[in-house]
Amino acid sequence: QVQLVESGGGLVQAGGSLRLSCAASGRINSINTMAWYRQAPGRQRELVAAITSGNNTNYADSVKGRFTISRDNTKNTVYLQIDSLKPEDTGVYYCNARPVVPSGPWYWGQGTQVTVSS
Repeated sequence: QVQLVESGGGLVQAGGSLRLSCAASGRINSINTMAWYRQAPGRQRELVAAITSGNNTNYADSVKGRFTISRDNTKNTVYLQIDSLKPEDTGVYYCNARPVVPSGPWYWGQGTQVTVSS
């Protein structure tokens, strides 16, 4: 089992910044890719950014140039730096951990709310 705990969400004005953190514990060695997803009200959960154990990253087109994902393996923590926030970035942000073994389970955190006011 892997446990994920997010933090860092909040209410911010458009144009502002936030840094989300996700601390992982448990069977850390079973994890390869870490990712952030978000879910806006009335919409499906969508991938925002992902980072592999080799630090390869990918981003949703809507956040490229504004969001930066990084990981600190010494702290078992993945971060999402969010700059130039827009009202459409509002939603619940979820941390996700994917296993080394492709058939293994995905893990999710409980989510952290990000609200951007215009």
